[in-house]
This record gives sequence, structure tokens and C-alpha cells, in this order.
Amino acid sequence: MIKPITLGWLDAPLAVPNPEMGRLAQMRQTQLTKPPGSLGRLEEIAIQLATLQNTPRPCVEQAHIAIFAGDHGVAAENVSAFPQSVTSEMIRNFARGGGAINVLARALDASLEIINLGAAHDTQSLPNVRHYHLGPGTANFIHEPAMTWEQLNQALYAGYEAIERARQNNKQLFIGGEMGIGNTTSATALACILLNEQPHFLTGAGTGLDHQGITHKINVISRALSLHRAYIKSPLDALRRVGGFEIAALTGAYICGAQSGLPMLIDGFISTVAALTAEHISLGCKDWFIYSHRSAELGHGMVLKALNAEPLIALDMRLGEGSGAAIALSLLRMACQLHNEMATFSEAQVAQKN
Repeated sequence: MIKPITLGWLDAPLAVPNPEMGRLAQMRQTQLTKPPGSLGRLEEIAIQLATLQNTPRPCVEQAHIAIFAGDHGVAAENVSAFPQSVTSEMIRNFARGGGAINVLARALDASLEIINLGAAHDTQSLPNVRHYHLGPGTANFIHEPAMTWEQLNQALYAGYEAIERARQNNKQLFIGGEMGIGNTTSATALACILLNEQPHFLTGAGTGLDHQGITHKINVISRALSLHRAYIKSPLDALRRVGGFEIAALTGAYICGAQSGLPMLIDGFISTVAALTAEHISLGCKDWFIYSHRSAELGHGMVLKALNAEPLIALDMRLGEGSGAAIALSLLRMACQLHNEMATFSEAQVAQKN
């Protein structure tokens, strides 16, 4: 049963990064035994994290990964190369520790939780999975809104609760991931509305569609936009009408993380669309985002541009699950270690540049 949740928490003020700590971190960078700027973006990462963590010595050893999963009614329109049953099968795989994100979380010694918001096939008996029971997937948004307001509220709040658990366990960084057959279609439709763009500029292959499949996917998204655009008066309503449970949960997590002052490492296309949605709902959220990688999905570049974002890496990934962000976490850790552990010129008795 869905418990009543209001959206009032979305209006809470956002935390404010501390530029003074960034200034102190930047000053330390000039004193380390290296030519100024020679570590490139690794220096920028350390300075940004210092600003966000309110300390001149940032650290991201304690990271939390939350994977939000849910099915999409629009999968009935054959917009994916995989059947809808894969969502539940992958939740089972995650629960057993066999997914890519499981491997990466173990390698990084990061805490990982799997959150099933609403899958079409039963997964209630699975251990190590948090269940929200919002429904057997969203409704098919070419006919009706994907979610009721109650479902949207619950999904957003699931993200809020994931951040609260991370904070209670003293985590220094949050990574959100997603799983759900049909969710690139949902994310693309949502991005089209938020950016006022046409589907052919943003629609990609998702799980591996060929040219014919992409053309069909564009047509499906176009039909949805024709149905909903005239009724959308806010970013929240856009999310309700064409979003997904997991996209809404990511959006809620990003807003709560920004309210809480918790740095967040953003994954690929779908996660970045959720980040864009969070920024549209609560202006200033993006101050707390670090963008991990540039996905191979067609629309990712346009969404990143709208956020004025430059990801750390580009490996032609399009897996989701938070996998790209998990890989980029190693870069953040190296940036912090270099920043904190390198000797200064005075400590090493090395002459500085004239």
C-alpha cells in the first residue's frame, strides 16, 4: 500500500558550497611539488570537492551507491531490444551480486543498495532488495500519464530516503544508478520537454536498437509529446507524465542531496536527465553535481550542455546502473590523495618556479 507523502520537502533550501575552502585548496595546489596546473582536471576535482565538503582536505573514501529499478509501460510499444522481463531478471542478478555495478562496488569498497520501486514481474521474495511497491511499472505514456501524483510523490521520496540513509552512515559521496527496460525512451521524452527539443535530436539506440528500431522509438516519443505537451505546466508534471519511477527517485535523491550538502557523482544519460529535472525543479542543485562520463547515447551531449557540464571521462559506455560513475570514483579518490598526500615545496626542500 502506498503511504501518503507530500511534496513540501522539495521546497527546503539548498546547502551552499563554501568557496573559502575551495580557495584554501587552490592555494595548497600551488604549493605542491609540481608545476602549477600540471595535474589538470585532477586539481579541479580536489578544489571542487573541498568547496562542497567544507574542508581544504577533501575525501571520498566512503561512498554510497543506490540503484533504483522500475518498469515502464511504454515498453509495450517495443522500444527496447530486450523484453520487459529483463528488469526483474536484472534485479535478481543485482541481489545475487552478479551485475557490473556489484563488481565495481566491491572493487571500490562502496556500499550498495538495490531499490525496486515497481517491476512488472514479482521480485518480492528477493533478499538484499528494498521494495517500494509503487505498481507493476508505470502506465504507457502514449495513452495516459506515466504516474499518478501519489506514485510520483512516493518515487521522489524514495530518493530522499536513500540520501538520508547515506548521510546517517556518514557517506562522503553519493552515486545514483538506474535499471528499467524502456527507460531511455522515458528519459528522452522528458529531456525533449525540458529542453523544448524534437525527439530526433535526442533519441539513441538505448539497449542496442538498429536504425529501424530508433526510427520507431522516435515515433513513439513524438506521439507521447503530442499527447502531453499542452498539459505540462511544470517540471514536476513533465516528470509525472513521461518519466519513470527510477528517474523520479533519482531526481528526488539529487534534490535531497543538494539540500543536505552531499556531493553527488552523476552517471550517464538517464541519470543526467534526472539531474536536469532536479535542476529545473530546484534551481542550484547542479552546484552539488560532478559529472562522471560522456555516454554513447545520442542525447547525452545535449543534456550535458544544458547543465554546462563537462564529464571526466568518455569510454563509449551506455550500460547505466551507475557503472560509469563508479569507474570515475577512482579518479576522484586519486585526485584527493594527490591533493592531501603530496609534499609541498617547503616540506620537500624543492626550489619553486622563479
